[in-house]
Amino acid sequence: MPDTILVINAGSSSIKFQLFEIADGAGELTLSLKGQIEGIGSHPSLIARNKQGEIVTHRIFAVADLPDARAALGQLASWLRAWHDGAFPVAIGHRVVHGGPDYDTHVAVDDDVLAKLEVLVPLAPLHQPNNLLPIRAIRATQPGVLQVACFDTAFHRGHPDVADRYAIPEQLYLEGIRRYGFHGLSYEYITRSLPIVASEVAGGRIVVAHLGSGASMCAIRDGRSLDSTMGFTALDGLPMGTRPGQLDAGVILHLITHKGMTADAVQHLLYHDCGLKGLSGISNDVRDLLASDDPRAKLALDYFVYRAGLALGSLTAAIEGLDAIVFTAGIGENSPVIRARICRQARWLGIDLDKTANAATDAAGARLISSPASRVRVYVIPTDEERMIAHHTLEIFRRQRR
Repeated sequence: MPDTILVINAGSSSIKFQLFEIADGAGELTLSLKGQIEGIGSHPSLIARNKQGEIVTHRIFAVADLPDARAALGQLASWLRAWHDGAFPVAIGHRVVHGGPDYDTHVAVDDDVLAKLEVLVPLAPLHQPNNLLPIRAIRATQPGVLQVACFDTAFHRGHPDVADRYAIPEQLYLEGIRRYGFHGLSYEYITRSLPIVASEVAGGRIVVAHLGSGASMCAIRDGRSLDSTMGFTALDGLPMGTRPGQLDAGVILHLITHKGMTADAVQHLLYHDCGLKGLSGISNDVRDLLASDDPRAKLALDYFVYRAGLALGSLTAAIEGLDAIVFTAGIGENSPVIRARICRQARWLGIDLDKTANAATDAAGARLISSPASRVRVYVIPTDEERMIAHHTLEIFRRQRR
């Protein structure tokens, strides 16, 4: 049986996983299994598919059996061992949202690394605690297995100073208050895919729009991230499902000094009650808003598209022109309406969509959706953060075996 690498992408109510086989000799990665435990603490279920996409298990659990992420992780570990004849992966890669100032590349986890990542929990309270929980749990039960932390911030760490800094005193910058950028694993995957699926623009000036419940955009030139809409935390930039995006810091001061809100209350507001949910008062899901006749739903979508258009113009300026736009992630890959509206707002850049290609529902994989007349090429490219994590985990595993 070939060696395997397990990838875990843990959230507050779900644990996504993929299992990759390492081909003998060549070190190539082949997807063997993918799935997730979702609805943790409410309607927990486990679903997994094999490399052919066939469902190999679909189990529904009582809430009492999977009340939290730790219990879900234990259930996942038991099922994976049974499915893989008791064999344990040779390495496990984890998505970790924030690497802070200490990590500009992906690293093997030890006590020192884990302690530094714990300090960053307040900067990513929705993600970091859940990212670190499986690492701690596996270290407690399988201390000898290699675990690798793969950071969403790493891809952006080569930003020029003007994109990396805020206009604050130098000492605060040295303490780590800077613009990190996020969704880096997704952007790195897209960048590595371009020479294969869109070689004509791979080395050019590209804006990638990672649009999902968490949303950001990234300016890439010659395969490098030069700027991103997100900053010190994943609150900045575009409006998201429940996060506000760009917000005057004076609003925070007002909430604390005049509304009497505590820091914890402000944090909860910004991470849970703003964005599309706050604007619409209906839902944080674009699909729900598109289906609604409520004028507040229309406002939320109008705002999302407007801000995406502004960000596109700003990022185009950062890379001094635009050769291509790539849409990816949940909304970017699956909402032709939102793609069309963003591109319509950017017609001044010479963008012209092929309406049939954009609306195609039976298309799979990467595809070009701009017309031959468009001065800027527009693509939809599915992202695969888990494969990127597996790649980096394999690199570190092979280095340690030398």
